[in-house]
Amino acid sequence: MNVLIDDDGAVRTITLHRPQVRNAIDIPLRLELADALEAADADDSVRVIILTGSGSTFCSGGDISTMRVMGETEAMERAQLAQRVIRAIWNTPKPVIAAVEGAAFGAGAALAAACDRVIAGRDTRFATTFTNVGLAGDMGTFASLPRRVGVARTRQMLLLPEPFTAEAAEQWGLVDATTEPGGALAAARADAARLAAGPAQAYATIKALLALTPTLPPLEVLDIEAAHQAKLFGSSDFAEGVAAFAEKRRPSFRTRQGVRG
Repeated sequence: MNVLIDDDGAVRTITLHRPQVRNAIDIPLRLELADALEAADADDSVRVIILTGSGSTFCSGGDISTMRVMGETEAMERAQLAQRVIRAIWNTPKPVIAAVEGAAFGAGAALAAACDRVIAGRDTRFATTFTNVGLAGDMGTFASLPRRVGVARTRQMLLLPEPFTAEAAEQWGLVDATTEPGGALAAARADAARLAAGPAQAYATIKALLALTPTLPPLEVLDIEAAHQAKLFGSSDFAEGVAAFAEKRRPSFRTRQGVRG
């Protein structure tokens, strides 16, 4: 079993489980990870997903020992298995948090960057090492990294893939929060519990709009933003939020079904 699944209330933790190779991603792991993410998306009892790695490493990248020279058609089929994982993260309306320890190299860095929130132990090292084996990058690299750190920094990270610290990653925007070493998963669980108690439809709208609006003219964004906000005004979560404000209590959001971009 290359993926472990653990539920704690409305939070599902999905763990990459190949510690003997520092959770390097091979074909079976890609398939199991995609299946696990899609199952979490389909399960109405799950409101937040945490993605982490077994042992001391989040993910050391693609498993180079399983790679070989191949034709473009076969290589495309292989690459799309990796892209399926990222599609699952981006398509789900549920927040996905990466809890990163040890190292996130190559595909591991791209996998973390694709998540909605990235929490890393302060001793974690990151590197986008695709060019070390003559590749450019996949698993959302050319979408996630520019949006998180900008095109100029992404270019340098890919052309000259030197390892960098979690502190630098946080300064650049690749990491959203750092913890003491070994504390990333606990911090992710605390954030997940907070998100699980929040308004699912609003979170889904935030994910959908942020996936779309950076590519649109600002004036066009205003209409799309207003349309989504108008839908939320009719939601049970909004009704509960207003009622809780009037009654001076914490809201109890119950809606599970989110919108999809």
